[in-house]
Amino acid sequence: MTPMNPLAEFAQPQRDRLAFIELRVRFVGDIRRQDLVERFAIQSAAATRDLALYRELAPGNIDYDSKGKTYVLGDDFRALFDYSVERVMSWLTQAFGDGEPLKLKSWLPSEIPSRLTNPDLDVLASLTRAIHQRCPLAVEYHSTSSGKSKREIVPFALIDTGLRWHVRAFDRKAQEFRDFVVTRIKRPRVLKNEAPEPHELSNQDIQWTRIVELELVPHPDQPHPEITEMDYGMHAGVLRMKLRAATVGYVLRRWNVDCTPDHSLRGPEHRLWLKDSLAIYGVKNAVLAPGYSEPERTTGAKK
Repeated sequence: MTPMNPLAEFAQPQRDRLAFIELRVRFVGDIRRQDLVERFAIQSAAATRDLALYRELAPGNIDYDSKGKTYVLGDDFRALFDYSVERVMSWLTQAFGDGEPLKLKSWLPSEIPSRLTNPDLDVLASLTRAIHQRCPLAVEYHSTSSGKSKREIVPFALIDTGLRWHVRAFDRKAQEFRDFVVTRIKRPRVLKNEAPEPHELSNQDIQWTRIVELELVPHPDQPHPEITEMDYGMHAGVLRMKLRAATVGYVLRRWNVDCTPDHSLRGPEHRLWLKDSLAIYGVKNAVLAPGYSEPERTTGAKK
């Protein structure tokens, strides 16, 4: 006999609040009564009842930290709700979709191109908790250049490249800030009792704090520039963007922007041209930008 859904007897608003509790604890690491009060506009007493009910339904999922006066992730977590990676990412990055993950019929037929792969939710949860709690993370990382290795990283942000998710972090092994592909991370362990060193924090990451201003225009060698202007929402024939240096290469590659100084890329996919390629000088991941090559340094006139 198929076991009955333990959540079926509760009204939808309460199931949504229970789902929110689970998301907060699993991916952020803690929740307070005030979080429920603010998110759902309920009274503090109702929030207390919801937290008690969730502990009853999933005893190993949350514990009460009397010192911090907050509920934290339990040692024996077992998910009550079956969330898709896409929905979790929408909640983490856009604060959207934190209710019960119901399968609803769409109003219109549509198709959304998927990423190469989706990250494992347990790995993602360890990353997001480490980011929120500002803790280092011990991981096993699989690199295409150096193979499998054990590392300690200090993560602080997720980056969506359009095909896959990266985490921006300080790599203690390399002693520099890097991007790590989330699907290549295995066996993460949050180092709760350690604090990052000052040089490991995001405000020390030059590629993260530097803001790059780009001007993209219709590719001079492609037909119908007026259509390109419409497709990309340009004003006066120019699309101006401000990006963190750490994301520039991903965006230019995703949009197939011709980054050669003389707009020499001829493929039909290159509908945009970077007007000033010097704008991305010094951006580490500019190597990903189509056609970009770092300007040669002059050493003085020949004798």
